Amino acid sequence: MQGPAAVISLTTDYGLADGFVAACHGVVARLAPAVRVIDVTHLVPPGDVRRGAAVLAQTVPHLPAGVHVAVVDPGVGTARRGVALATPGGFLVGPDNGLLLDAAATLGGVTAAVELTNPRWLASRVSATFHGRDVFAPVAARLALGAPLAEAGPAVDPSTLVRLPDPVVEPEPDGFTAEVLTVDHFGNVQLAAPADLLAPLPARVRVGPAGDGEAGQREAVHGRTFGDAPVGALVAHADSAGRVALSVNGGRAADLLAATPGTLLRVHGSARS
Repeated sequence: MQGPAAVISLTTDYGLADGFVAACHGVVARLAPAVRVIDVTHLVPPGDVRRGAAVLAQTVPHLPAGVHVAVVDPGVGTARRGVALATPGGFLVGPDNGLLLDAAATLGGVTAAVELTNPRWLASRVSATFHGRDVFAPVAARLALGAPLAEAGPAVDPSTLVRLPDPVVEPEPDGFTAEVLTVDHFGNVQLAAPADLLAPLPARVRVGPAGDGEAGQREAVHGRTFGDAPVGALVAHADSAGRVALSVNGGRAADLLAATPGTLLRVHGSARS
């Protein structure tokens, strides 16, 4: 991406009870008042980098090309780097802790990266605990105004950027085992498995904890949407991000399956008619 951007997006775990989000908006408004700010979410569970990375990666392809700031940063103020990444679909700004790279991949891959060390691009006084306000927001504003990425700091070899471990996805002859990637506001359970692993399975499948045999297994409708299952019943389907999801029509699959991010679930062809 070259030149000015009309949009900055914000994804954080700051919550809505404090002034953290407003402070970041304020920094952008002072430096780049004509740039529109889109709040993706500020309700990522505190410190949950994996959840933040998933939300960011699944959202940025649907936003205008621009500068995407993400801050889920339990290592703020430590030796972890602050970085800005260029991609064909826009810039990503945030901590170098794995938060940005899935989103970068969805935007075409990292074409350049820098460490954010130029003091002229940062707040005059940088807090050790609030880099969202003092580092990432001012950098994003300057990039949105068209300032060259190279001026933000020294180049970083993209191969040295921190990556999150790959989530577990294990295809099997009659189904697959996959890690729970996220649980959304509605209690829908998103697995790391791509939807094409679900496609060949029969109209009814079995879902339960990996490694427990039939213990805890539940029957699910293999459907397209929530209403393909009776009210209160479990449905396995492809979600809007192209991953396998487990939902309950009118309920919460996360509660029914006792599933949280990182849980391993097995989905396989039902032995019942």
